[in-house]
Amino acid sequence: MSIATIIGAALGLGCLIGAFWFFRRKRLVDDTPTSKTLGVFIGLVELKGTAESDAPLTSRLAEIACVLYSWRVDEHWSRTVTYTTRDAKGHTSTHTRRESGWKTVASGKDAIPFYLKDDAGIIRINPEGAKIEDKEVYDKTVGRGDPLYYGKGPAGAIANSDHRRRFVEEALPLHTPLYVMGQARERTDVVAAEIARDNQSPMFLISTRTEKQVSRGFAAGLWVFLILGLLFALGGVFIDSTRQIIPLPAGAYVYCGLGYLLVLLLGWAWTVYNSLVHLRLRVRQAQGQIDIQLKRRADLIPNLAAAVQGYAAHEKGLQELVTQLRGQMDNAAAAGCATTLKAALENYPDLKASELFLKLQKELSETEQRIALARDYFNNIATFYNTRREIVPDAFLAQLMKLQPVDLLTAAGFERAPVAVKLAD
Repeated sequence: MSIATIIGAALGLGCLIGAFWFFRRKRLVDDTPTSKTLGVFIGLVELKGTAESDAPLTSRLAEIACVLYSWRVDEHWSRTVTYTTRDAKGHTSTHTRRESGWKTVASGKDAIPFYLKDDAGIIRINPEGAKIEDKEVYDKTVGRGDPLYYGKGPAGAIANSDHRRRFVEEALPLHTPLYVMGQARERTDVVAAEIARDNQSPMFLISTRTEKQVSRGFAAGLWVFLILGLLFALGGVFIDSTRQIIPLPAGAYVYCGLGYLLVLLLGWAWTVYNSLVHLRLRVRQAQGQIDIQLKRRADLIPNLAAAVQGYAAHEKGLQELVTQLRGQMDNAAAAGCATTLKAALENYPDLKASELFLKLQKELSETEQRIALARDYFNNIATFYNTRREIVPDAFLAQLMKLQPVDLLTAAGFERAPVAVKLAD
């Protein structure tokens, strides 16, 4: 085996590794159901919504409201290069060549944590460490006479400058539809979830593309690397064959192709196996999140209801006392202190039971909505899991792994010890 064959095999193997990198991410996107912001729990989630902020940034070039942006200024240069060549007889000749290009002379970026909003609510996104697929919002090339040239570019010029500058900016404008996949964690400032960088997470992506576009992008990368890998492997054999006195037999190409396919099959099996195992773990995690939400309901609602009942009883007694005092104002014996008593009655504490009732009603509604979202997420991820078990070729590995189907939650089977709330009159 020559060096060309070894290099070709190494490059082919490297392309296969790259192909499976794209394959794993494509399956991750395809196998992750979209969650609502209100139903986000701890773990890997996929979200769709719009970028929002209560204090947005203003981009440097386009001057639009956004949550993050990056800009750069490129300056064009050109020069004539003179060089000398010598032929076989020792004669020299002089030649000239024109060279030109763009050089970045200034750049910058800024980003802030922002909120992703959908029809269920909002969730904070910390974009630090994420792969950002933003959109171009500014692209303008100007000469030295344009106010922009020095207004938002450096004062000095580069060597061999043509005095043309290109101003480019990319950003995530406010209200832009986004696709986000990342790790959810609990915020440190309030009791809520946020999406942030996690070194253990397989993906942290913030993209202006749709889910289908992201999936197709990973699929395109997969096929490009697969084809390149095969070409490198066969190319190494071809170069080796041309250098032999006796050309290699045609069977060498067949063996090379079969070896490539064998490695491809083993890599596919390994990737699909890990994907199915990961999907099964996420089903179990989703089931555990339902129990967490049910426990939250069981702990929160009775305590909140008891607090409302206690305050309502206190307020009822206070109202009865005020009513009695008002009645005493008509008593002739109290005529001398009627003015003082009236002033005291007008300053009695504000009654807050109605606000607590409204808070209880809101908590009841949000709690039931959280449980419903947890149930829906479980059904979605379980459906993805069951589907993967049935479709070919994943079904073959699923049978070898003896993966069992997961029953979906139904309305009847989902009712687990609901918390009864009984309020005093």
